[in-house]
Amino acid sequence: MAQMLATPVASSLSIVSKGGAAAGVAAFLPDAVSFSKSSAPKYGGLSIRCVRVGGVEIPNNKRVEYSIQYIHGIGRTRARQILCDLSLENKVIKDLTEEELITLRDEVTKYLIEGDLKRFNRMAIERMREIRCYRGVRHELGLPCRGQRTKNNCRTLKGKKVAVAGKKKASR
Repeated sequence: MAQMLATPVASSLSIVSKGGAAAGVAAFLPDAVSFSKSSAPKYGGLSIRCVRVGGVEIPNNKRVEYSIQYIHGIGRTRARQILCDLSLENKVIKDLTEEELITLRDEVTKYLIEGDLKRFNRMAIERMREIRCYRGVRHELGLPCRGQRTKNNCRTLKGKKVAVAGKKKASR
């Protein structure tokens, strides 16, 4: 029986060729090359698997209801609605089967999420600016547009305080 020569290429790949040790690595044929690769990297006995739903990597160590809230456009109410629609048990993401993941992905794609939702909101604000409505003008000026008072607060929109030279008290 022929000897097997294994040469490590990377930490997870190795090239195996048939032939003696004197034959060397350069002498093997393409049909004699075999790549062995582990399915998922393991750290401390735990396999790591990323789950992508709606174009976002969601945490796989949390329950479904909380992990799909990492997707922009899905909050607590919509996450619970998705679970009810699918009649899916609220278990940890890494315990879901492939079929359950596929149905979850299909259900999430029915909603307006991530980039599409952000684009929709941006276009709505741009439309308000174009027609010069009150909310559009407030967006342009960087002021609150939902009726908040601006005398004291709204520093996040107005920016840092600017000192204005005002009246000085007369000294006696």
